[in-house]
Amino acid sequence: MKVIAINGSPRKEGNTGHALKIMAEELEKQGIEVEIIQVGQMEIHGCIACGYCAKSENNSCVFNDDIVNETAEKMREADGFILSSPTYYAGIAGTMKSFLDRVFYTSSRYFKYKVATSVTSVRRAGGVDTVHQLNNYLNLAETVIPPSQYWTVGYGREKGEILRDGEGIQTIRKNARSMAWLLKLMEAGKETVPFPENEQRIMTNFIR
Repeated sequence: MKVIAINGSPRKEGNTGHALKIMAEELEKQGIEVEIIQVGQMEIHGCIACGYCAKSENNSCVFNDDIVNETAEKMREADGFILSSPTYYAGIAGTMKSFLDRVFYTSSRYFKYKVATSVTSVRRAGGVDTVHQLNNYLNLAETVIPPSQYWTVGYGREKGEILRDGEGIQTIRKNARSMAWLLKLMEAGKETVPFPENEQRIMTNFIR
């Protein structure tokens, strides 16, 4: 099994990166391969709502000069993924937001029932808002989110300070363990428990 972990921080070795490494270590202890992809320092176009992905081969994005299409394909093929971002003004960092808008608009249909979770780092406040925003993508893509004992938020400002947040690190670590358990559970059940019956989506617009 394989998990793709997306680091949406512009600082590769920052607190968000430390949180992902802790989660990766827990997953690897369970025999699950983890690939961490660093996107936060890149130049990534935002979605322009052109609709190209709806009709393109493999539902790829019209912009092909950055990492989005390549990473989306890896996330489609993986058994699960982790989204991470530092907290900027109680929200997702800008580059990561552009990345997520395009990946999920092109690929949500491929993420259904994958195991996925999110994590953030924050200096003081706003981290819960960021986790909520990250989880909006996961919920709308109908992924399965593993639990933990608290919100998956680690505290720290300078690089590495998150490692001094005992409760935050424990929460993140337990979330990774739950993710490994869910991945194994779903893999074991594939042959005996079918996915829920699907039905054609009803779209209701409020402006007539």
